[in-house]
Parts: sequence; structure tokens; C-alpha cells
Amino acid sequence: MKTIGLIGGLSWESTAEYYRYINMSVQKEMGGLHSAKCFMYSFDFDEIAALQRAGEWGKATDLMVQAAVKLEIAGADALVICTNTMHKMAPEVQDAVSIPLIHIADAAAKAIQKQGLTKVGLLGTQFTMEQDFYKNRLMEYGISTIIPDEEDRLVIHNIIFQELCQGIYSPSSKEKYLQIIEKLVSQGAEGIVLGCTEIPLLIKQQDCSLPVFDTTSIHATEAASFALEKVIS
Repeated sequence: MKTIGLIGGLSWESTAEYYRYINMSVQKEMGGLHSAKCFMYSFDFDEIAALQRAGEWGKATDLMVQAAVKLEIAGADALVICTNTMHKMAPEVQDAVSIPLIHIADAAAKAIQKQGLTKVGLLGTQFTMEQDFYKNRLMEYGISTIIPDEEDRLVIHNIIFQELCQGIYSPSSKEKYLQIIEKLVSQGAEGIVLGCTEIPLLIKQQDCSLPVFDTTSIHATEAASFALEKVIS
């Protein structure tokens, strides 16, 4: 079994889900007492969030690269960045190490393609929704994205940071998200990408009538599949 290097704490609420999903996948495939081999570098998310707010992406990239290098030195066979937003610096992280980075948008795109969809609504932090790094990656797979309007983007972003990252799951916030999703559906979205790893803590497939792509679960499952490639075959 290969060893997964997790860059987590972004936030720890969703990183805990990564650890759970990865181990569930390994146990499902191998049975018994089997669990995943992994290392984790967990950030103090407040420090990273402050850099995001200040637009200090260069400093944030330096920290992410340092974490990746430490995980490679520790013996990781692949890297997983346990968040959508920090894939903004995925190219720099990949360039800094010799092991593969399992990209969350690639994993999401494959899941979307399996359902034959080409246009999806994208929910996430303002950084993920408004900047091009994530949308362009999906476009490489022929998948176009629709994002909420400015007011709704702010609502989504604030709920992520003020509630979900702090373990707060409000029924009223869930209803706001579902209303925003309905607007995206009316604009032609064939599915919804939960493009922030905290959003699946609030929104589930059963809440929506169209396909919902839980990037936390999808990404973690992809990581487990990488780790088990030789074992399964």
C-alpha cells in the first residue's frame, strides 16, 4: 500500500472527513483491520485564512510548498491538499516535489464526466468561485461552470468561514444554500459542485433533485484508490 501525504487543517473540520473517507475506502477494499497509511501536515487555519483575506497568496504558497516538501521527506508517495481553495497554488506545490499531487478538480471532473454532464454550478469560497484556477481546470475536461451572483457568493463565503469551519450547521444557512442552488439550476446547471470541502457537511445529495458532487468524498476516494492501486490489482 502506498502512503498518502495530507495537507490539512484547512479547515480541520473537513480534514477529519478526509481521514474518515480514506480509511473507509481502504477498509472496504481490503477488509478486516486494514486502514490507510498516511502522513498529515495540519495547518493552523487562522494563519492561512488571514493570508487569504490579505491577498498574500505568495506567502500562502510558500507555506504550502514547505508542507509538501516535509511530507515527501517523511515518505509520502502522493500528496492530497485537503481543500479546494488552496489548489490555487497546486502548480507550485507540484513543481516543488517529485511525487504526484492528486488534484481535487481532476477528481471532481472525472465524477462529473461519469454522469455525462458538461455544465455545473460551482459553490465554494469567493476565491474558488471568482478566480479562474478551478474553473479553468474543469474546462480542461470540457466542463463549464456557472457561479452565483455577487450577493449570493458573499453569503456562501461567509457561511463557510463563520459557521462551517467552526462546526456550526444552521438550518437557515442550509436553506440559503438550497435557494442559491435553485437559482443555478434555473440558469442551466446540470449538477452542483460543492467546491469547498466544508459545504458537504451541510448540503447532502438527498437535499437536491439534481446530481451533487461532494468534492471531499470524491477527492478522498481518489486518494485511497491511488494508495491501493498495487494491492487491488
